[in-house]
Amino acid sequence: MTTTTTTTPTGRRWGRFALHYVEMIIAMFAGMFLIGMLRSAAGLGVSLAEQPELWYLAMAFDMSVGMGAWMRVRGHRWAPTLEMCAIMFAPAVPLFPLLWTGVIDGDVLMLVSHVGMFPLMLAAMLLRLDEYAGCRH
Repeated sequence: MTTTTTTTPTGRRWGRFALHYVEMIIAMFAGMFLIGMLRSAAGLGVSLAEQPELWYLAMAFDMSVGMGAWMRVRGHRWAPTLEMCAIMFAPAVPLFPLLWTGVIDGDVLMLVSHVGMFPLMLAAMLLRLDEYAGCRH
């Protein structure tokens, strides 16, 4: 006796959603590494220890370029693309005053911002489920 398992349309939808989440993370890190290397090679590198705010903003920009480019290749509209790029910056901004007052240092800023970024991305994707499950592009 053989049992066949088929993927339901709902299962495919969530599979596309998960794949898209992973693709965006890969594109985000690719942008961070590639543009960061180019910036360093051009002598425009920023030190986390000396300028943590500028370092984070540059890194968030690099991630945004990589992820935003991939989202546009995948056919996303500008609104969700820019929304997702804003999420790269969002976790750090509330932490800047804590950095300035010495409550946290640059390493904590980097860690908390990166950890916060992923659930924020997921929340934005869930709010636009049709966009990210492959139904509208």
